[in-house]
Order: sequence, then structure tokens, then C-alpha cells
Amino acid sequence: MIECVINISEGRSSDTLGTYEAAGGHSLRDVHSDEWHHRSVFTLVDQPHELIGNLRNLIRCVLDHGDLRDHDGVHPRYGLIDVVPFVALDPALVPVAVALRDETAQWLAHECGVGVFVYGDDLPGAPTLPQLRARLRGKESPDFGPLSPDPRWGFSAVGQRPVMLAWNIWLRGVSMADTQGIVASLRSTSVRSMAFAVGEFTQVSCNLIDPAACGPSQVFQQVRELLPPGGSMLRSELVGLTPQFVLDNTDPAEWAALDLTTSTTIESRLSTSDRAAEL
Repeated sequence: MIECVINISEGRSSDTLGTYEAAGGHSLRDVHSDEWHHRSVFTLVDQPHELIGNLRNLIRCVLDHGDLRDHDGVHPRYGLIDVVPFVALDPALVPVAVALRDETAQWLAHECGVGVFVYGDDLPGAPTLPQLRARLRGKESPDFGPLSPDPRWGFSAVGQRPVMLAWNIWLRGVSMADTQGIVASLRSTSVRSMAFAVGEFTQVSCNLIDPAACGPSQVFQQVRELLPPGGSMLRSELVGLTPQFVLDNTDPAEWAALDLTTSTTIESRLSTSDRAAEL
């Protein structure tokens, strides 16, 4: 099985999101939307052939209906089809995920007319996602497709990565300056993090890129210890799905505080027929 966790720059219109969900087909396992980020995470998991067919249907639908020109949101973005990472759920399938990345980058650029940046650890010279954001700030040209972005669509980043966990903590009574300080203290080879202002609160937004080494329980405790006087943790938020091993490595007494449940694991969202196909 291959997972694709496509990030789309739309998080507010329920009608539009419903249209996108229908386009995702059988491969679509979860949708997480956020109005402050104005962003949605669509998690697709399937065998490669079925996955790529449903992914292309979803991308075409988004390009047909979406428009970046009036978009606003606290999360930085490359474009409408913002980030498209492929994840091998079995390490033996990493070459398949890399091939799907490269095929999708070429298709999105040459068939859809979207400028594409490629990232990942398995293509010589390819940047990581944070390195790619730095390249974009430097106004570098995309790897494939038009050199100038269509104003409706912007650019896209297509990559391959290991299994990770997208997970946020909402803070109350903490300034942006203090939240940025917390984020800086959290960053490591296992944790990527950004600070956002979300209404009257702030948010520590994390990508736990090695959740076996550093999971949400450890980050939760770190943030608690870093809170300034008067600050508190409002809630945790899982974005998308989590691999089952994260729950297995976490005390069940902590699951509720960390927004972890068995119903939001990748494994739980696969049907009986899907699981049988893996055997």
C-alpha cells in the first residue's frame, strides 16, 4: 500500500470540499480541514494503480474548481495543489513511491500546466521540504512545467517521504513571540515545527518526521515545560491519520489529551478487502 497525503489550499467551503471528496474515490481515507489555515489534508491510501487514478481525478477536480487569487490563510503555501507527498507504508515499496512521485510531477507539469518542485530524500540532489521552502523564497524556477505560476493555481511541491505524524498544539494566553520561542526549542532532526496565530490563540504546528523516535507524548511534555507564566495548552490536534505504532508506543491514558484514537489510524481506515490485498 502507498499513502498520498495531498495538501490543498481550501479549508472553508463545505460544498467545494464535498466535491473534492467525491473525486477522491475509494482511495480517500480521511479529510482534515482548517479554516484558519484555509487548507485541507486529503489522505489517500491504496494499491499504486488505484491510488494514482483516484489522485489524478482529485487533482483535476481541484484545478477545475479552485482559485488561489482570493485565498488567504495563516499557513504558507506554494499553490492550490500545495504539497503532494508519496509514502511507502512498507519499506520495500519505497522505489514504488519514488516512481509515483516522479510520474505525478511530470504529469502535473506537462498535462495540467502546473509548475512543479520535487523534494525527497531518494532523488540525488532533491531538497527536503524545508529546504524547498527556502528555495521558493529565493524565487528559483520549478523543476518541471511553466516557469511562471498560473495565478489560479500557483506552484506545486511533489515529493516522497517516510511515514510521519502531522500534529498541532493550541495554546491559550501565549504571545506569538513566546510561541515562536517554543517552536525554536522543539525543532530537531525528528521534529519540524512552525508557530501560527489562530484567532485569540496560538498554535504549535508540528511534523513529527520520526514518530518512533519522538512521538506526540514527548513533544506534549516539552511544550508543557516551555510554557510561559499564564500560558496553557488548550488542546492537541491530529491532522490526518496516524500509523498504529504511534498508539502502541503511547500510554493509552494519554491518548485523549494527544487526540489519538484507534479510529484515526491508517490501519483502521483500510477495509477488509484492502488488508487482504496486502497479504
